[in-house]
Amino acid sequence: MSEPRSAPTVGQVVLGRRLQDLREGAGLKREEAAKILRVAPATIRRMETAEVALKIPYVQLLLQAYGVAPDEADGFVRLAEDANKPGWWQRFHDVLPSWFSMYVSLEGAASLIRAYEPHFVPGLLQTADYARAVLRAGAVGQVGPDETERHVALRMERQALLTREDPPRFWVIMDETVLRRRPPGTGPAVMRAQTDRLLEAAELPHVTLQIAEFATGHHPGTYGPFVLFRFAVPELPDMVYSEYLTGAVYLDARPEVASHLEVMDRMAAQAATAQRTKEILRALRKEL
Repeated sequence: MSEPRSAPTVGQVVLGRRLQDLREGAGLKREEAAKILRVAPATIRRMETAEVALKIPYVQLLLQAYGVAPDEADGFVRLAEDANKPGWWQRFHDVLPSWFSMYVSLEGAASLIRAYEPHFVPGLLQTADYARAVLRAGAVGQVGPDETERHVALRMERQALLTREDPPRFWVIMDETVLRRRPPGTGPAVMRAQTDRLLEAAELPHVTLQIAEFATGHHPGTYGPFVLFRFAVPELPDMVYSEYLTGAVYLDARPEVASHLEVMDRMAAQAATAQRTKEILRALRKEL
């Protein structure tokens, strides 16, 4: 059988969907493809849904059976080899749960990331000291200093996403609560540095920050934080990530994604503009 992975890379997700399209284009059912490899139909399904790594000999046999031209098949195999390589974040496997490993992979592949955060500054914009305070405040069970520092290091490395040559557009809506009700350990010095970090990010051309002010009342996103990803590759649909205490869900069904997108748009229209948000942050900075 193909080897399972803790979480698929985006490359594996894309290639799995391409394999499914090629199989369906060839007019073959999963059971028929399984006979070619002499495996159970469930193995074909797991390959197409990126639940397992793509074994290159399996891929080559399937591409041949699907009538893919040799040159195109060679290119597909090279992509599969690259997709099977561990992502940089897997160096943090000791502290990175599998359900969040997928998030980091999606984050790195997205062309647009829209986030709603009612409680904390989003991880991509946190300073190390703020991140450390958040992680300590939210620790469940026996989480020691070394593990906390590993989480902080992972979070800081993720932030390179916003300064790379082709960064995604990052559009964030934060409740005013994020700025007024701070995690334990975030004293004035920590919050001054964090506010400066937000102001710096707000000047980046690909970053948009908005604050949902108390004065505007309730809004449709009150239920909880979520992130919406959009990708440049057609094989990946828009996807919504929503986290709970011990895991997360990834939604890609069109009705669910459309509902989250509508809520995000309504919140953006109701929240302070990007320019007004900068003014709020500057005024807060003076208070600290």
